[in-house]
Amino acid sequence: MIRLLLTVLVALLLGTALALGLQYDLGYIRVSYGHYLVETNAWIGLALFLTLVVASVFVLDLLRRFRRRSGDLIGWLARGSERRARHRTTKGLLALAEGNWPRARKLLTSAAERADTPLINYLAAAQAAFEAGDHDAVDELLRKAYESTPGSDLAVGITQAQLQLAGNRLEEALATLLRLRKQSPHHPFVLKLLKNTYLKLEDWKALAKLLPDLEKRNVMSDGEFHALQREVWHNLLEQAAQDCERRRREDPQASLEPLTRLWDELPGFLRRDEHTIRDYARLLAKLGDEPQAETLLRKVLRNHWSDELINLYGRIRGQKPDEQLLLAEQWLKDRPNNAELLLALGRLSLRNELWGKAKEYFETSLRLRRSREALAELSRLNAHMGEEEASIQLMMQGLAQDNGLPELPMPRA
Repeated sequence: MIRLLLTVLVALLLGTALALGLQYDLGYIRVSYGHYLVETNAWIGLALFLTLVVASVFVLDLLRRFRRRSGDLIGWLARGSERRARHRTTKGLLALAEGNWPRARKLLTSAAERADTPLINYLAAAQAAFEAGDHDAVDELLRKAYESTPGSDLAVGITQAQLQLAGNRLEEALATLLRLRKQSPHHPFVLKLLKNTYLKLEDWKALAKLLPDLEKRNVMSDGEFHALQREVWHNLLEQAAQDCERRRREDPQASLEPLTRLWDELPGFLRRDEHTIRDYARLLAKLGDEPQAETLLRKVLRNHWSDELINLYGRIRGQKPDEQLLLAEQWLKDRPNNAELLLALGRLSLRNELWGKAKEYFETSLRLRRSREALAELSRLNAHMGEEEASIQLMMQGLAQDNGLPELPMPRA
């Protein structure tokens, strides 16, 4: 009510001021533009000017409101597109999980441009294309993923390497991972993928160089890491032995330096590992250096007993076979019921041409444990000693044992 009264009062005051003003002649306004000439009373000109100002303000306000509403409309339409993109992305990921590769790729790719995270769309679509066997599309989608999100080169590169590994494209995967390692030298997952690639390529030298980083970055558990170390160094020993074998074919007097040097480079715990010692001694013996292999096994067996190593010890000819037999007989005093030691003693007795003693050791070993090796050794010895029937009987026992034959009645000869 007060606002209305104030409005009426202002209108009356303006009206009164205008009526009083009209009593005075302010002259006229003349506007000339080219061939046109406009003349009017000053009051009318003033009224026209005020009308023009009010109309301009009104039009500007109208335009501002229209722009705001059109912006709201555009925003509403954009939000609708984003909602549809999210919906398609969800359906695409579900199709990917269900194994529907073509549908997953189509939905994820079509929604990528409007999606909140286009990188995820393109990477998932690349996975779908890979599963469908379309490798060209995989590369194209990974390129789009890289272009869609700044700073995504590591994520895209890791995905690319994983797909290359899964597709057995090992050389390409290696090139990708080496590039990623230059960018992020200590990234644990890159190191893990690189380790898997070297394993598939059987590049043991490269793996050996990678081992310190794998340990430092805790890429694997302690058990897995030690198993990998054994595998790497055992294969390197095999490769060094093959190298020595090739050299000895060309020069029978060639040294075993590549193999012995590698043994010196082994980590300490592997040089104390009985499986590694067994493999190294076996390679030395295979290459003709049985005395060095016997020396190594003798030193180890004095401090650490191993049935596997004593079995190998019985197969190797040392520099002095008689001393080798005497040493093994001393070990028998502490282990009188060790079947593997008795088997080794039988073989060492054969090497010293002690036939009766060898037979006794083999028979004692068999009484303690019916092993295939002891049966075969005793059967061979009996055959050479003229005891063909006993040899054949032992051979038949060995065949039955090897093939798991049951105990069944047999006809008499």
